[in-house]
Amino acid sequence: MGSHSLIQGTLHEDHRGIISFFNTLDLSRVKRMYQIQPANEQIIRAWQGHKTENKWFHCLQGSFIINLVKVTDFEHPVTDAKISYNVITANTPTILYVEGGYASGIKSTAPNSKLLVFSDLSTEASKNDDYRFDLDLWMAKWE
Repeated sequence: MGSHSLIQGTLHEDHRGIISFFNTLDLSRVKRMYQIQPANEQIIRAWQGHKTENKWFHCLQGSFIINLVKVTDFEHPVTDAKISYNVITANTPTILYVEGGYASGIKSTAPNSKLLVFSDLSTEASKNDDYRFDLDLWMAKWE
């Protein structure tokens, strides 16, 4: 259970502007999407995890740090779990795919950043698969 990967997109630019696209991305499992726009760059949204919910993260504006921790026991998590540090920006067409089994910590690193999130669970199902952990449980990298 649980893996994550970066899906690289492509940019096309001409006199009309720029198009970014993900032609190999299959979103057939997606049930909903939402946008996160932190109030400022000091806000840390951590730690939230899901046993089964899969998510896709795409930065629409600005940039984000997304720390991920594979959680082996959601009731009694270990504090020395390995943390994966990911930076995604609006300047590079990237989607961070995260399978269930991870907790995430999210922080914007630029003013007015916007993060688009896709989920394969309904809101109700996601609430039943939602686990929150203390910010200080894992020592993440926020810069």
